Amino acid sequence: MKLSKRLQHIEQMIPAGYSHIWDCCCDHGLLGGSLLSHQVAPNIHFVDIVPELMTTVKSKLEKFYVNSASAWQTHCLDVAKLPLSQYQGKQLVIIAGVGGDLILQFINEIYHQHAQLELDFILCPVNQQYDVRQRLIALNFSLKNEVLVEENRRFYEVMFVSSISDKAHKVSAVGDNIWRSTSVEQAQVVKKYLEKTLSHYTRVQQGNTGNVDDIISAYRSQAAMLS
Repeated sequence: MKLSKRLQHIEQMIPAGYSHIWDCCCDHGLLGGSLLSHQVAPNIHFVDIVPELMTTVKSKLEKFYVNSASAWQTHCLDVAKLPLSQYQGKQLVIIAGVGGDLILQFINEIYHQHAQLELDFILCPVNQQYDVRQRLIALNFSLKNEVLVEENRRFYEVMFVSSISDKAHKVSAVGDNIWRSTSVEQAQVVKKYLEKTLSHYTRVQQGNTGNVDDIISAYRSQAAMLS
């Protein structure tokens, strides 16, 4: 099956050089399957906590990738409990398609359990992007790349980050590269996403459900730079 636009962007972000790539919350295994097909890394791991999903994914892998040049493994477990220390070489953890609250939980657990490892992450939360960025900043993660994707009238921030700090490439509270466009089409995506995000936090502010003044100020500053 053809990858969605969001998953295509994630795959295109991945550079060569990883020994192990972990496709977490892998759902039907489409991204990991594409990584296998393109031999992006010698070892691809499929991870999901739902047993039925992992049984289906394993069955597909045994059918279509039995002679794959890259090795694969399936893991039915909580993403927070990835056995990263059991493997050698450079590792990339991909967590996409879940809420920011879960991603925050996963990142906290993985970081504290494997603080001795140099890990890279590609994160694509379906919401709470600002909260995810705040946590990455607090952990001194560095930014490798980021992109804004619109798919089926929903917007996704894809963040490629590292657990190794780099003062020259810090994670921004509201994003940096995601606001830059090289086409009229992408400029429209940026504009719509910024309007939608500001509208969301303005409603939160008006409903007195949280103090979001600093968040609104940060996004308004970004809007001023775009105008």
